[in-house]
Amino acid sequence: MSDEERRDSLADQAAAWIPPWERPTPAKPEGTDEPPAAPEPSAEPEPPAAIPAGPEPVAGAEPEILDTYPRTETLQDPVGESATELAAEPEGEGGVGVPGKRGRRRPAPPPEPAPVLDDAELRGALEAILLVVDQPVSELTLAQVLEQSPERIGPMLDEIAAGYTAAGHGFELRRAAGGWRLYTRPEYATYVERFVLEGQSVRLTQAALETLAVIAYKQPVTRSRISAIRGVNCDGVIRTLVSRGLVEECGTEADSGAFLYRTTTMFLEKLGLNSVDDLPPLAPFLPDDVEELADATR
Repeated sequence: MSDEERRDSLADQAAAWIPPWERPTPAKPEGTDEPPAAPEPSAEPEPPAAIPAGPEPVAGAEPEILDTYPRTETLQDPVGESATELAAEPEGEGGVGVPGKRGRRRPAPPPEPAPVLDDAELRGALEAILLVVDQPVSELTLAQVLEQSPERIGPMLDEIAAGYTAAGHGFELRRAAGGWRLYTRPEYATYVERFVLEGQSVRLTQAALETLAVIAYKQPVTRSRISAIRGVNCDGVIRTLVSRGLVEECGTEADSGAFLYRTTTMFLEKLGLNSVDDLPPLAPFLPDDVEELADATR
């Protein structure tokens, strides 16, 4: 057989070849239980199916699902913020609609402004407070308690004080120790003194009053200077005045290192003074021969 005849024979066989899955199933002979005869194997071997190379599966492991969808960097929400940014935000009330997440904390609403009192109500409130205070109260404290502007408190207190004076009341409103307080008028001092001191002893002795007067007019002053002015030892009297809060230490003298003493705010409160500058002058109470007495003591 020539080469051309051989090639034609092979081509005819290839064209006449039918794959096994396309071949018809042979009919089962009637009256027999034998299975149909298997088709005769073809001379030509079947081509193997192409199997993609890949890693062998591990026994017991779940099959890997390949992600065939395109990925994006961040997931945008309807308002233009990414889900990553929303997740990083601190928790707080008022979320932005992301399930399981909380959005930004909304700012607290501003406090409501305090109501402005009219002059009549402000006047009555100030009078009520001044009747119960046990020490002078400053304008700033009154403004904070009433929640009003401090610029309104000072003029209103001046107006109240002028009204008491014009009406001739037995009490007056005046500044004392940096604040405001109600006091009895000086012209009624004898009646008040009679009421307060009736059946009671004077709290301060004559020596304590003299020592307190020296400190008030000479402050700051040392113990030795007080003793020299009074002519007696004043250590015990000074301790009494310090324990009652009328006198306090205020440093030391530069030359000798001795303690200096001065009057306190309680002293101004008890006397109804705003500062030591309001003390009465000493000239009317001094004797005519004060210079001779001073020379005699030297």
